[in-house]
Amino acid sequence: MTQALSASRSRKVSFPLARLGYGAAALALLAATGVLEGYELFLASSILSYAIAAMGLNVLMGYNGQISLGHGAFFAIGAYAAAICIDRFAVPFALTPVIAGVVGMAAGWLIGKPALRLEGVYLALATFGLAIATPTVLRSDLFAEWTGGVQGLFLLINPAPEWAGLDLDQSIYLAVVGYFLLFAFLTLRLVRGLNGKAWIATRDNPIAARAMGFDVTRAKTRAFVFSVLACSVGGALQAVAVQFVAPDSFPFFLSISLFTAVVVGGLCSPLIGPLLGAVFIVMVPNVTEEIWQGGSWAVYGGVIIAIMAIQPRGLAGMLGWVKDKLTTHTNR
Repeated sequence: MTQALSASRSRKVSFPLARLGYGAAALALLAATGVLEGYELFLASSILSYAIAAMGLNVLMGYNGQISLGHGAFFAIGAYAAAICIDRFAVPFALTPVIAGVVGMAAGWLIGKPALRLEGVYLALATFGLAIATPTVLRSDLFAEWTGGVQGLFLLINPAPEWAGLDLDQSIYLAVVGYFLLFAFLTLRLVRGLNGKAWIATRDNPIAARAMGFDVTRAKTRAFVFSVLACSVGGALQAVAVQFVAPDSFPFFLSISLFTAVVVGGLCSPLIGPLLGAVFIVMVPNVTEEIWQGGSWAVYGGVIIAIMAIQPRGLAGMLGWVKDKLTTHTNR
């Protein structure tokens, strides 16, 4: 009884603290606009863009138990949707992720409807085929009028109005932060609500989930569509940050990188895991290249093996382990 009361009090205290932590993190991201500059802002924008994509893929893989090796294709669809909107229709760059999300969701629904009849490795292989096919389709002369073919598209992006006092890098970074905070809010609401319960029940035991009244097919479809939405928006923001898209920017290895971000970051960690995973796939290749030029991917692979061997729950799991140790030490 005493332990239950203690646990209840602990939850009541930790919930406001968590909200304070989220608020402080949001303010830190916004304040970075005035601290970082140039290439640093570009790196931060890239990390947050990939983190949005990883959030969606984490919902699909971590909470719903479906394996996808092809979400780089949806990242590419989002990037090209944004690029075409800017290049052909002069849509303001901050609005293009919305359009990219709609286009990506439509593509995800068309592809996901038949693909979700598959499970496990069969779904993974089907999505992997999508990742392999996408760069070839983007190079095709059939769509070259819109995609720019092999040459791709250079994007002319206008900064915020002069009265805002922001340069182009700051304008793009703030837009990326805005979408990151939006998806962080949506992800937390979804995984902690009825959708999250349906996803976890479907992952753990589909028969029991049906007996509990959950629509398993609908739960899988919602997880897939949300993951596609996040990847499309992440791709659009990355295209805006780079100001260029080309088929070679979206090889099938991109899908493996997103998969790596989710697993190395930590499955079932809705925010910290995707963020740490995005930092990993953006920053670590640069570091390993400095360690061993020409052999950087060997070092990169070794780091992944080491992380999985030390803590299968990934970097977020390592943080949780450190936090538990500190809490235990403090309570002694």
